[in-house]
Amino acid sequence: MASAMVLKVDQIDVVAPNFKRRLSGVTSTIIQLVPLQAANGLRIATLGPGLPGHLPRIQFRDLWRLWKKPIGKPARIWHARRNVEMVAGVLLRDVLRMPLRLVFTSASQRKHKWFTRFLITLMDSVIATSKKTALYLNVPHHVVMHGIDTQKFIPPIDKSAAKLAVSLNPERFFVGCFGRIRHQKGTDLFVEAMLLAMAKNPDWDAVIAGRATAEHLVFEQNLKLRVKNAGLAHRFIFAGEHTDIHRWYQAVDLFVAPQRWEGFGLTPLEAMASGLPVIVTDVGAFDDLVVEGQTGYVLPDFEPASICSKLETLMSDKKLLQRFSLAARDHVIANFELQREVDSIEKIYDLLVKVPKVARL
Repeated sequence: MASAMVLKVDQIDVVAPNFKRRLSGVTSTIIQLVPLQAANGLRIATLGPGLPGHLPRIQFRDLWRLWKKPIGKPARIWHARRNVEMVAGVLLRDVLRMPLRLVFTSASQRKHKWFTRFLITLMDSVIATSKKTALYLNVPHHVVMHGIDTQKFIPPIDKSAAKLAVSLNPERFFVGCFGRIRHQKGTDLFVEAMLLAMAKNPDWDAVIAGRATAEHLVFEQNLKLRVKNAGLAHRFIFAGEHTDIHRWYQAVDLFVAPQRWEGFGLTPLEAMASGLPVIVTDVGAFDDLVVEGQTGYVLPDFEPASICSKLETLMSDKKLLQRFSLAARDHVIANFELQREVDSIEKIYDLLVKVPKVARL
């Protein structure tokens, strides 16, 4: 890991706090966005644990320096993505009277609790990650959908070599399901669907990559027991959590995102950018990401049989699989390049610091 890029506060115009140590969708967003924002010339730094050392950052002990305005601007941006980060921003701006403009990105697609709603009203600007998310906001907002790094998530030059690189059999086909292993993520739906599909497709296996936290270990153990009792443990690979997940996308041939609930959900974009057809449930922003019948399928329910039906459609038709694969990559490049998200967010930042005082939402 690269050494930490610790910056002085007077060198930055935007703070991107990350107050959660464990990897999450929010953390992944910050990891993707900040390097590109910095490369664009934005003076941005992260704050908090759980981030790679190569990201620009400031230290908590230097927060007092935020009392001084950045050169040529009335305030700095504090871009929060969690409640605790909004609380910190409000304390710094309203209690300690630091010159900050508060931005909050909301990815939730459910009614916010009263405290979250209250915090949102204290923000200077709010971003929704999808049109569905925006429906749960009662304040003025911007819609900026997430993008993906299409230089990191890219189809392999040689599929067989990509499989060998992660110790998969190059003569087999694989369906991937990546992310945290838990009921919310629908890992059990994927397992049940694959058990059904494998009966008619003996050349296809399953790869589950992700981590089960302590409270979900029993759930993971029960999945492994279910697979073992079905006599198919040799066709299921529980790969664990990986920091080089892009290599696993390159190694599989088809991807399933079977979530029961999701705020936005980056895995279908990561998969399609890697040239994979996707089968997804209708949660998060998935129906805005996937072109039905061209880059994949959006399911009408959470039934394993429904997932299995679409799996078998693509497993049994290699020409269709290839056509979806090419269309998936083209679709992401045309509509979900990470640079689009970076540019849209920077316009919001610019609007906030161009005026000496911002009216509260």
